[in-house]
Amino acid sequence: MDAATKRLLNIRKRQKNKKPTFKRADSHKKKKLDENWRRPRGLQGKMRRRIAAKGAVVQVGYGSPRAVRGLHPSGFEEVLVRNPDDLQSIDPSYQAARIARTVGVRKRLAIEEIADDRGIRILNPLPEQVE
Repeated sequence: MDAATKRLLNIRKRQKNKKPTFKRADSHKKKKLDENWRRPRGLQGKMRRRIAAKGAVVQVGYGSPRAVRGLHPSGFEEVLVRNPDDLQSIDPSYQAARIARTVGVRKRLAIEEIADDRGIRILNPLPEQVE
């Protein structure tokens, strides 16, 4: 990873620490409303009018640098892997594998072995077995 990308990843990390948690308007009042972000559209909505005490609204300035957007904190681009054949399309220089949650242990071990041979980094490996 080059120095510029490393610098931008550090900037993104600092920005994310400052960023508020964006919650849906009035989600604390009604049980049926999740806290998942939804844009406030009400005509008299306090959040839409950006009254500070009512919570932060998603805006352009909260975004991370475009060059590192969507990258894993390690700097690699994530590729979802469901079977050993999916490892063929991964470039180990800038991509890393994340094994899908639906993959069983037997196939997961096969994927990890092939990835180790090809030098591909796995973001969610099985924990080491202590014997």
